[in-house]
Amino acid sequence: METLHSANIITHVITGTIGLLLGVIAIISLKGGKLHVKSGRWFLRFLTVVCITGIFGIFVFERNTFLILITLLAAYQGFSGYRVLQTKSNQFYWIDLIAIILTASSCAYFLYYFQSIGMIWSPIVIYSTVGWLSVVIIYDLFKYFIPKEKYKRLWLKEHIVKMIAAWSALFSAFTGTVFEEYQPHSQYIPSVIANVLMIYFLIKFSRKK
Repeated sequence: METLHSANIITHVITGTIGLLLGVIAIISLKGGKLHVKSGRWFLRFLTVVCITGIFGIFVFERNTFLILITLLAAYQGFSGYRVLQTKSNQFYWIDLIAIILTASSCAYFLYYFQSIGMIWSPIVIYSTVGWLSVVIIYDLFKYFIPKEKYKRLWLKEHIVKMIAAWSALFSAFTGTVFEEYQPHSQYIPSVIANVLMIYFLIKFSRKK
């Protein structure tokens, strides 16, 4: 089991680092261009491996259970951001509702778990992450009531926000682990950077027809 655990950690770290770099390429490249599309697809693939190895580390090897929150955040944002790009509409699909239910129930378990063991991470990291994930889930539940014509002007912005948020989760996990002695700053500063990027691109694309 120790050998498998070590292999799982190595896979998790390598794919996470590559995914983080691919996310940077997707962010700085021309939106809609070949490089953006290709790097975005590979980012999602590596993100999937990161989430799977993270889940194995939590439930199979019983390590760092509180990291389930970052895994949830990255996985759901990546999945939902990809689904937005796929459908480009707010039409109801069961797969999206199932993802919401699984994520919300897992988040509830995390909160229960944290109450039972006490605060391991800084409250600013916990509450901001849970708060953001809750806001996204609530939005995804109520977006079906947005008029379809109006949503046609929203789906691109939603895709931008969710994909940057998924990248931000990887970024926070990376810096929080590598620069552990500087927590919680090493964990929330990447989120601040991601928020600035979100605002920049939202303003930029809001000015375009």
